Amino acid sequence: MTERTPVLVLGLGNVVCTDDGAGIAAVHKLIRDYEFPQGVVVLDGGTLGLSLLPLVDSADQVILVDAIGAEGPPGTQVRIEGEEVAPAVYERLSPHQIGVADLLAGASLLDRYPDRVVILGVVPDSIELGLERTPAVQASIPELVVRVVEELRSLGYPPVPSTESRDEGHGSTAHVARTLGV
Repeated sequence: MTERTPVLVLGLGNVVCTDDGAGIAAVHKLIRDYEFPQGVVVLDGGTLGLSLLPLVDSADQVILVDAIGAEGPPGTQVRIEGEEVAPAVYERLSPHQIGVADLLAGASLLDRYPDRVVILGVVPDSIELGLERTPAVQASIPELVVRVVEELRSLGYPPVPSTESRDEGHGSTAHVARTLGV
């Protein structure tokens, strides 16, 4: 039997599609600025989609961090949980993230759907090709990081501010791909 991960924080998005990379930016900031207690795994999942299934189906609780289509101006913070998650992954995540729906459906089919899934994100302004996030979304990243930290605290896994410079490489998409063999 696979060892369970109590909490998986997974940044999602496409960094070459302007604001679609907001979740990735937030997760990279988390990795740089915080240390996490045992039982918390924080990763940049990028657009790996179904390849992330081994991570998701071994997690008790999953926090997805992404750009989310919702009401409000660009940069508005959004939180989705419970019964709202399934419709949100089909309707509100960017078109680049259809793999998230497949990912959660796959975990459900294997009867390994996490006990709790929460989506934290921001409303994008643009998901057109481009490496820079729009000003409103870029300005919202620190607040998104705070919301992830608060979510972890509410679950009993409080991160602590890092006292040293951290390498983001361990939580990167490339690291996840190597770990999963994709």
